Formats: sequence, C-alpha cells, structure tokens
Amino acid sequence: MSENKTSKYFKYAIGEIILVVIGILIALQINNWNESRKLRNQELKYLENLRSDLKLNITDIAQFLESGNSSIESANKVLEYFEGKPIEDLNDLNYHATNVYIWYRFTLHDNTYKELINSGNIGIISNDSIKNGLLNLQALYNKLKNEEDHFRYDMEELMYTPAYEMLKMNDLIKNFTYQVSNGQDGENISLSRTNYENLLKNLKHENGFVMAIYEHTKMNAHFNEMNELCSSLIKLINEELEL
Repeated sequence: MSENKTSKYFKYAIGEIILVVIGILIALQINNWNESRKLRNQELKYLENLRSDLKLNITDIAQFLESGNSSIESANKVLEYFEGKPIEDLNDLNYHATNVYIWYRFTLHDNTYKELINSGNIGIISNDSIKNGLLNLQALYNKLKNEEDHFRYDMEELMYTPAYEMLKMNDLIKNFTYQVSNGQDGENISLSRTNYENLLKNLKHENGFVMAIYEHTKMNAHFNEMNELCSSLIKLINEELEL
C-alpha cells in the first residue's frame, strides 16, 4: 500500500510539473505575441510617418524640377544675347538672367529615417526592400548635395562676382520682382543698357550660364531618380500597411 501511495504521489507530482511547464510556455507564448504585436504596431507607425515624409519629398521634388527646367530655359535665352541677339527688351534679359541667379538648395524630408537610425530602431522595419530603398534614397540625396556644392562654387565664381561688379543689384531685384509679381511688388525700374552690354562681353559670365544648364540638367536627373524611388517606396509601404 505504501508503494502504491508513493507511485500515485509521484505521478501526481509529474502531472503538476507538466501543467506548470505548459502554463509557463503558454505565458511565454502570450508574452511573445504581445511583444510582437507591440513591435508590429510600432513598425506600422514608422511606416506611416515614412510615407508622409516621402509624399512631401515628391511634392518638393516636383517644384525643384520645375524650377530647374525654368532655369535651363532662361540660361539658354541669356546665351542667345551673348551670341549676338539684339537687346530689344532689357526687362526680358534681366528676368531670364535673374531667374538663373536665384536658386535654392533642396532639403530632404527624412526626419523619420533619422529617428530610426539615431534610436537604433531601423531593424524594426521588417521589409528589406523598404530598408534598402531608404538607404538608396539617402545615397541619391548625398549625390545631389555634391552637385549643389559644385553648382554653388560655379555660381559664385562665374555668375555672382561679375554681376556684383557690373550690375546694380537693387535695380535688378526690384525689376525682377515687379515682373514675377505682375506689378504687385518691386518696381518697374529702368535698367542700364550700358551695364548689360558690358556684362555680355564677359566670357566668365557667359560660361556661368553654360555651366548652369549643365549642372541643372545633372541635378534634375538626380531629382528624377529620387522621385521614382520615393514613389516605389510609397507603393511598398502601402502594401505593407495593407497586410
């Protein structure tokens, strides 16, 4: 009878241990599931923010492409004057020259990407295609920054220096502002024909417009690549958010 009691107790103890182990495994599984759900929710939030950044980039890129194409068109028109086209309208020459002088650097909307990198959470993005796309977008942005630096140097050396020496900037800006605002701002100020005639004899300045066409064309190529990549990333993110 003692042996039977011991055997029953032993079986009972084994059963209790098994139940405890099963309970622990279930609890761990539930905990892992909860953690996975939290990470997935965090990932989805990051993806939504990334998509917002990418949409902003597409909007800005469209504006920079339009501006770049406008500068290329204006530079070609100014080169016509360098090549002998008579100055019949000083306002036209000033408009197109100033349209090339004025340009802005592009700033990528990448706050969410920087947050992922700086917080060490980039690994939370489970889709490798999205992660690689974000890295490629940064690489393209760095290429654009290098081209902008090159363009900035050429602008200062070939464009701004001769223009500052030979033109009255106040008159130039007032006249340009008046034209682009359809008379709402600026001033319809008379420009000096002599100053512009002298400027059109400056080979350095002429080369500046040639380089503006070349460099805006290169920057536009980078913008187009970035635009395509942003669109592809948005498509990938949309598919991930719909899972």
